[in-house]
Amino acid sequence: MGFAVMSLTDAAANRVRSIVENAGDDALGIRVGIKKGGCAGMEYAVDLVTEPNPKDDLIEHGGAKVWVAPEAVLYLLGTQMDYEVTTLRSGFTFNNPNQTSACGCGESVELKPADLAALAARGDAVVPAN
Repeated sequence: MGFAVMSLTDAAANRVRSIVENAGDDALGIRVGIKKGGCAGMEYAVDLVTEPNPKDDLIEHGGAKVWVAPEAVLYLLGTQMDYEVTTLRSGFTFNNPNQTSACGCGESVELKPADLAALAARGDAVVPAN
């Protein structure tokens, strides 16, 4: 049984599908990664995918496709990606068990790599879902 790097809520899947539908014929899904930046040190990066990277992990939910960059996998293991709309903002949110802190504005985070030994002890197999 495979272990998905991340999971998507229905709201996130709906938003990904909407982005792809409005982006044109070449769009296939989105790619999630991690980049250095912000006051807490790291930021989530979300980009449109027109040509998948064969090294990425593919997550599918409700017809939405999300690729995870290989350099981000250890930081995103166990993360749930959601999409929320509030009075002041709308966007993807990440419920990430590997997040140790976040900046006050919520745009950047501090992440630690997932504890693979703890995942193994729980019986979770860390293999690509695709």
